[in-house]
Amino acid sequence: MTVDNINIDTTIKKVRDLLTSEANLSPAVKTSLETLLLLVTILINRLGLNSKNSSKPPSTDPNRTKKPRGSNGRKPGGQPGHVGTTLQPVPDPDQIKVIPIDQTTIPPGQYRDAGFEARQVVDLEISKFVTEWRAQILEDSTGNRFVAPFPDGVSRPVQYGVGVKVNSVYMSQHQLVPYNRVEDHFREQLQIPVSNGSIGNFNQEAYERLEPFEQWLIRHLIASSLINADETGINISGARKWLHNASNNKYTFFYPHCKRGGEAMDDIGILPEFQGILCHDHWKPYYKYGIAHALCNAHHLRELERAWEQDGQQWAQLMANLLKEINQATHDAGGCLELSAAEDFRKRYRDLLQKADKECPAPDETQRKGRRGKIPRSKSRNLLERLRNYESDVLRFMIDETVPFSNNQAENDLRMTKVQQKISGCFRSMNGAKIFCRIRSYLSTCRKHGISATVALRLLFEGKSPDFMLAE
Repeated sequence: MTVDNINIDTTIKKVRDLLTSEANLSPAVKTSLETLLLLVTILINRLGLNSKNSSKPPSTDPNRTKKPRGSNGRKPGGQPGHVGTTLQPVPDPDQIKVIPIDQTTIPPGQYRDAGFEARQVVDLEISKFVTEWRAQILEDSTGNRFVAPFPDGVSRPVQYGVGVKVNSVYMSQHQLVPYNRVEDHFREQLQIPVSNGSIGNFNQEAYERLEPFEQWLIRHLIASSLINADETGINISGARKWLHNASNNKYTFFYPHCKRGGEAMDDIGILPEFQGILCHDHWKPYYKYGIAHALCNAHHLRELERAWEQDGQQWAQLMANLLKEINQATHDAGGCLELSAAEDFRKRYRDLLQKADKECPAPDETQRKGRRGKIPRSKSRNLLERLRNYESDVLRFMIDETVPFSNNQAENDLRMTKVQQKISGCFRSMNGAKIFCRIRSYLSTCRKHGISATVALRLLFEGKSPDFMLAE
């Protein structure tokens, strides 16, 4: 690595050589200098980390620029065959305004009505709508009064309707608008006084109504053939907690917990019962669950990029190219390679790792100085050994069409929770985090089944289940 035209690796090597050749240094000074060199090496390596060679998000990249798109010979904009969203006229407009001709502006003569030319203006009218229910009261000759029953849900002299609740939960939990701004929206645009407490009550009601859905969701995830699992740190009242995710292309489940590892996964209850393939990023606690595993190759590509850029490992660049080639071949084959093709790629994979052993050898066990356990490895060596020891999990995507190349499904599902943390900073309580997770699980699952958030929330507050829950 070069910083301000200084080759850091060469400079550190020269300093180490000087320390080795200098015989008059005291052991304390020599140890102190070696410690400082180690710290400098660690800090310099961190300087070189970005979203392409580590798990850091792209937003943290210094001087981030978009990679220019290569020319493909097509003009900008929608391509032939692209389904657009052009505004179309409606057959039954809400209001019709007739424009008569001012006959003083046309030549004199006799005219007949020949029809009209129509143009429509699609606009938005935001207003509150109040329904007053009047229950008839009958009184007999003896003074007994009989009152007609109100519809279910109409229980107070004045109350909020389903539309207000849907709009509130949609804005606060789906669009992640802070409570104060939701309150401003209702007050300024709809002239409806909705307090922060009411917004919280609407979210709490949605959370309670979704309890049957969550049980249904857990059952279907347990019965799935594949689950993508991941976890991310969240802030609850200033303390570091963890948000766990179990999902696939049909279902999404979020749950907050104080712990990150196996204790949390056991408490949540999905993975201990799961008997399918678990796709993850090699977080070791995941290996307690499922009958088979698939590792995220997007993580491997970033780690291989780091090994090439920072450690100069030639094999890492070759391995990254090989994984990309296998992925493209698998995609071209419809999601699963023929046995012979898979074996050819597997042989190339093993041969490359065997050559990597010479470039990145294991530590010499004869140099052990009384320490127990494994001698510490470099990051590149650890990566090499992981790719070798977990070959089946790394390459499972090429022989099983249900297994993806990466764990991006779980990471994409988690992305909006990170957006929530950026907007709000934290959850104020564990209960608030649970409300958010259950509602987001419902909305994400509905979206995967083609149901919009607005429709999903209206069904929820009307006490109805989405069609996909009734069909399975």
